[in-house]
Amino acid sequence: MISYRDIVTAFQRLDVPRSRPIIVHASLSSFGDVQGGAPTIVGALLAAFDTIMAPTFTYQTMVIPAVGPLNNGLLYGTGDEDNLKAQFFRPDMPVDYRMGLVAEAVRRHPDVFRSSHPILSFGGINAKMILNAQSLAEPLAPIHELWKSDGWVLLLGVDHRSNTSIHYAERVAGRKQFTRWALTPTGVKECPRFPGCSDQFNEVVPRIRSYTRRVVLGDAWVQAISLAALVETVIDWIIKDPLALLCENCPRCQALRFLSTKA
Repeated sequence: MISYRDIVTAFQRLDVPRSRPIIVHASLSSFGDVQGGAPTIVGALLAAFDTIMAPTFTYQTMVIPAVGPLNNGLLYGTGDEDNLKAQFFRPDMPVDYRMGLVAEAVRRHPDVFRSSHPILSFGGINAKMILNAQSLAEPLAPIHELWKSDGWVLLLGVDHRSNTSIHYAERVAGRKQFTRWALTPTGVKECPRFPGCSDQFNEVVPRIRSYTRRVVLGDAWVQAISLAALVETVIDWIIKDPLALLCENCPRCQALRFLSTKA
């Protein structure tokens, strides 16, 4: 059984200054038995770091229209059944199940501040100024603020396919973003600059190994990566190779590959 003290000790061994803000991605089940579950992880994060944030995304609000812009990595008119199941965004909406129990525990924390994007919200503690940077037009702006503040990425039992900050680096490198749509109480909202596919993001590992800090916790790894170093590495890579980090099959990556042949 992994205790609160075990988790705090693991975070301290990463030697990340507690004053640096962090964005955390986590899989609770990857560690084995954690005493107290996801709230214990969140409590340990707050014992080790002053400012934490996590994606609290709500994909359950998304709808697919009948028509839309070209090269948008989406098959229009295919979502009729799913559209009927879509939910209206509300500030207290639970995170999508794919985000994990730790993200939901962040959302439920009594001191949390959550941004209001209807698909790509973030929740944070002592992070209100960072999260207030987000807008419908700039969904990843909180990561930009984190970058400016010398923030760090923390991966708890997950790999880089969960690393939203790589999507931010793609955006800065000039890679095309997409448009998606969400149900809100005031109608369907168009959500621009939606990120692409992350299936191939583990290809970044050899390029960042030298500055990735890792410790074992239970059955999994805890990893810490300087956000500035990560973003600079990915930007440089994409500028040199426009196909970097793209998968072979998904509609979003196919759209990007098509556009690269037209450039």
